[in-house]
Amino acid sequence: MRPVPCSSDMDFGQSNLFGYIEDLQELTIIERPVRRSLKTPEEIERLTVDEELNDIERALYLLSSGQDVQGTSVVANLPVLMRQNPAETLRRVLPKIREVLHVAGVEMQLTAAVSFLTVLQDESVSIHTYSHSFLHIILQNLEHRDAGVSNAWLETLLAVIEALPKETIRHEILNPLVSKAQISQTLQSRLVSCKIMGKLANKFEAHIVKREILPLVKSLCQDVEYEVRTCMCRQLEHVAQGIGTELTKTVVLPELVELARDEGSSVRLAAFETLVNLLDMFDSDDRRQTVLPLVKSFCEKSFKADESILVSLSFHLGKLCNGLYGIFTPEQHLRFLEFYKKLCTLGLQQENGHNDNQLQLQTLEQEKKYISVRKNCAYNFPAMIVFVDPKNFHLELYSIFFCLCHDPEVPVRYTMAISFYEVAKLLNSGVYTIQKELVTLLQDESLEVLDALVGHLPEILELMINGGENNGSESKLLSIPDLISALTTAEQRAATSLKWRTHEKLLQKYACLPQILSSDQIYYRFLHRMLTIILTNNVLPVQKAAARTLCVYLRYNRKQEQRHEVIQKLIEQLGQGKSYWNRLRFLDTCEFIMELFSKSFFCKYFFLPVLELTHDPVANVRIKLCYLLPKVKSTLKIPTDKHLLQQLELCIRKLLCQEKDKDVLTIVKRTVLELDRMDISLDAEQLEKEKQQNEGRSANVNDKIFEKKRRDNKTSSVLAKSMTLTSSGSSSCTSTGKEDKKSKLVRSQSFSTQALHPKYSNIDKCSNKSSATGYTSSLSGMGKGCMLSFSDDSFRTRSTGNSGNATFSSSSSLIASRNSFNSADQKNNGNKESQSRKMSIKNRKSNS
Repeated sequence: MRPVPCSSDMDFGQSNLFGYIEDLQELTIIERPVRRSLKTPEEIERLTVDEELNDIERALYLLSSGQDVQGTSVVANLPVLMRQNPAETLRRVLPKIREVLHVAGVEMQLTAAVSFLTVLQDESVSIHTYSHSFLHIILQNLEHRDAGVSNAWLETLLAVIEALPKETIRHEILNPLVSKAQISQTLQSRLVSCKIMGKLANKFEAHIVKREILPLVKSLCQDVEYEVRTCMCRQLEHVAQGIGTELTKTVVLPELVELARDEGSSVRLAAFETLVNLLDMFDSDDRRQTVLPLVKSFCEKSFKADESILVSLSFHLGKLCNGLYGIFTPEQHLRFLEFYKKLCTLGLQQENGHNDNQLQLQTLEQEKKYISVRKNCAYNFPAMIVFVDPKNFHLELYSIFFCLCHDPEVPVRYTMAISFYEVAKLLNSGVYTIQKELVTLLQDESLEVLDALVGHLPEILELMINGGENNGSESKLLSIPDLISALTTAEQRAATSLKWRTHEKLLQKYACLPQILSSDQIYYRFLHRMLTIILTNNVLPVQKAAARTLCVYLRYNRKQEQRHEVIQKLIEQLGQGKSYWNRLRFLDTCEFIMELFSKSFFCKYFFLPVLELTHDPVANVRIKLCYLLPKVKSTLKIPTDKHLLQQLELCIRKLLCQEKDKDVLTIVKRTVLELDRMDISLDAEQLEKEKQQNEGRSANVNDKIFEKKRRDNKTSSVLAKSMTLTSSGSSSCTSTGKEDKKSKLVRSQSFSTQALHPKYSNIDKCSNKSSATGYTSSLSGMGKGCMLSFSDDSFRTRSTGNSGNATFSSSSSLIASRNSFNSADQKNNGNKESQSRKMSIKNRKSNS
């Protein structure tokens, strides 16, 4: 159909009008099948089922009087019925399915094969019950006229054979198979028999296989139909595994030799591939006398009369060369190597030809075959390095390696990129010889090639650096500028494409570059590029990958000026950026910094910038910050970061009191509870210094107290006489003063006990006091306008076993209140003592 033009451009001439009418007729044709698919009331009535019927009754009704689609749905639901009610399903539903399958269409047959296999895998019934109820139905449908249906039932049968006991297999499958494999049976029956033979060979002992199965195998290998010979030839591998090495040499190998000379190309191909797969079962004499002549014959004929085997030969050549390595003469070794080199360049030579269409078509098909051959050669390249020995790589295989890495076809270069790491490992110290090819593949125009290479890029680069050191640093240094250029080109190509997963993968792997490149090279060529990606790219996984790689670069950068510059840019352009998206990425970056850097580094540079986002105008930023706060708190150490802890408490208090967004507030409350359960690590070194300082102060105080007591003792002896002259009233006053001091001492001890052992057992009580402790008290005090003192569990000491770490938790308000009470007590005590002294002087005067 033509696109409909705009109304201003419409031409209602006669020719155009007829064109539009044709388009409308096409639209009506498109709509006709939709109209025909609508059901009439009568059809709807026939499809309607009584809702009161149970599952079994409904299944029987649909199988008996429903349409094919309804019957198919019942068959698909058979595993569910077997799980729910196996007895009734086996007694009533399964016989009905067996009856329906005789006349069922292809869709129901395929559905039944899958359902029967699902019932076996679910183990809804015992294997004995399954074989009694389901096996006969499977065997009856094996020879269905539709090849797809027959293969589906065959797959089910082969899976059932794995679970059946030997006696059941022998009577129900093996005995009938003797007649089914006869030449008088249909082609489909004989093909099915071939596949069953391969399965049964591994179920019985060798002597049973030799007596009952091998005669049938030989008969099918000599069948008149090439399809049967091909099928049986591919099953010989399974038969050989079942009968062992000796019988394989005497029975299977002669059959393979005969089939390898078969007139059918598909038979010869099957014989060749089976021979390669069974190579390990043959001894050196069999390989030298039987296998090697056959392989040489295949190689010679592959370019001439039997190109059908060329693709398979190129795929298995590496396995063949290494499997026959011990029996090769130097001449044979060189011949197979030359054969491999010829396959690697197959189809790349320009050949003169005619311009006939038929020849062009043949050339196109041939070109596809040649591409497959070169791709297989690339797949086998590591095996060929082992074949020639890595020491001889540069002399024997480097030119071929160069050709394959520069092949004009993407599948070939893609395969080389996948196998590049294996090649580098095999070359070991000689890996420096393939540095140029690494650069070439990094600059490949196909992103599929780049994606395949990047998977093992860190390991490849590590091998390049370490392997190159054994051969002098000059070659390594010369390749570094080219490598940097190739890496930057690869990243830019991935960034401009739509394949963001390749870009993400590339950025993740670039985190290995500090192990290869210098700090300045990374700073000037890669680090700023990562920051640009974070700021400008629109794909979140790509931004996160760039952020983490940037943090790795910053981690290994030892120049303080460069470090400070990057940190400043992260804070200004991300943390204080105008876009909320950038501020979210700043939080992601901080999470990576906490993962890669020390706690003190994060606290020094990023702790306060993170807390500033509690005032962010966008709710999503505040939500992400709340989720990050537990990790932020875990970076603190007490008492070194006491001021940062206070800032954290202040920010959370503001969030609790001022947050208006319901979603944010809910997450804040949840975060507060999590923070309250957290323990803060201690700075042992700082604690030891403070402990020594406190011990020094206490020693000075004790010395002063001792000196004061000594002076008081001298004074007391002088005033002893005057003290005896005091009146009874004054003595009563002094006793009252002592009682007051004692009560104040008890009260002071109670306050000190509260300060040293705060408890969170009753949140409501704490919330009603001005000295409420912890984040939990802040939550309970929200109803009082948040007018409460706020602290963290960072000031409570708690022993933590042998680790030497402890946790602090206390309330600063409790300490403040305790100090206020102590000061008040001191003032009251001072006033009362002065009053008692005045009274004693007055009494003295009156007595005198």
